Amino acid sequence: MGDKIKRVHCLFEQSGTFKNCFRRLGYEAIDYDIANDFGETDRKIDLFSEILRGGYNEPSIFDQIEKDDLILAFFPCIRFEDQVQLWFRGQNYGQKTWNDAQKIEYCMKLSDELNEMYKLVCLLFLICLRRGLQLVMENPYSESHYLRRYFCIPSTLIDMDRRRNGDYFKKPTQYWFVNRKPKNNLLMEAIPDNSITGADMIKRMTRKDYQKMGVKNRKVARSMIHPDYADRFIRQYLI
Repeated sequence: MGDKIKRVHCLFEQSGTFKNCFRRLGYEAIDYDIANDFGETDRKIDLFSEILRGGYNEPSIFDQIEKDDLILAFFPCIRFEDQVQLWFRGQNYGQKTWNDAQKIEYCMKLSDELNEMYKLVCLLFLICLRRGLQLVMENPYSESHYLRRYFCIPSTLIDMDRRRNGDYFKKPTQYWFVNRKPKNNLLMEAIPDNSITGADMIKRMTRKDYQKMGVKNRKVARSMIHPDYADRFIRQYLI
């Protein structure tokens, strides 16, 4: 099992939250994404294409990652989370005027997209398993989450309430650890006083609040991770 961390490669993280926390702790860290909405993406690149190439032993960014490096992947969850099940069943509010043919056609499209995303997750794990690379992958957690129900590798760590470690929202989250084990360091300090957490944050997160964070809308804001949470997660489980 890996333990040391030489460099950190943050995949699918535009915000730079974890990257910047790692840097403050003295580690070299790089953000990779296809977009750069926050001005934090260090390498603007199509990660899906890189995973496909790496999975089939073609040249990719994974050729530049060493065994002492850590890959921290915030893999897109849009086709795995609970909400997509409503679309499959034709019960989403946006489908209320659709006829049965429209629902079936959309269901077929969703099925193809889900299969493609699942294949990419599998290839990412295969790349790391075959090459001995260290991976920590994050995704939401729920009983009906697709990876919770159908992925052959169970998640290693589940955080049922991220507010307890300084995040904006509860948002249960699961983490997979490949070629390393999570540490269990005790953090003695309290959550910083300037953290805005829990229900209080939900009530107060107005348009003005998330625009100050450089976020375009509330849906994006709910996907953000507070720097306090990132810092505590890194120090508790990774270093």
